[in-house]
Amino acid sequence: MPRFAQAESDLVEAFLGASRALVGLALRSLAACDEDVSLHQFRIMVLLQSRGPQRITDLAGLLQVNGSTATRHADRLTAKGLLRRRGTPGDARAVTVALTRRGDHAVDRVLDARRAEIKAVLATMPTPDSDVLQRALRAFATALGEPPGSTVTAEWGLAPS
Repeated sequence: MPRFAQAESDLVEAFLGASRALVGLALRSLAACDEDVSLHQFRIMVLLQSRGPQRITDLAGLLQVNGSTATRHADRLTAKGLLRRRGTPGDARAVTVALTRRGDHAVDRVLDARRAEIKAVLATMPTPDSDVLQRALRAFATALGEPPGSTVTAEWGLAPS
């Protein structure tokens, strides 16, 4: 394998390993909210906390899922008292969802737990590695189309506390 191809392959494998670790961290942190929510449902909650009330169709677009999937998740979260649904003024067919106070507190608890675990891991790393890691993560998020300071950083607990 050519040297560049090997370096690229090693980088891909490093990102895959990091993504597995972050998914594990994300799943573990859900226990902090004392609510029975899936990672997909929590993502909806984070989007609503960071962007405010959303129409179901807009939420589906942000999640890159079809409308029925977004509706199903929103229905489950509403039944748990974590979301509230309202009609959209000017459009009788559109439904807007927003976090309830309980849902907002659940998101805060999970992100606080996530931040604490990330900080504990970062504390074990040499400072130069942390600086390099921060630049690499920001560049990776930007390459995926996430604007600086976007919800992706909040979702993974990387936003400043």
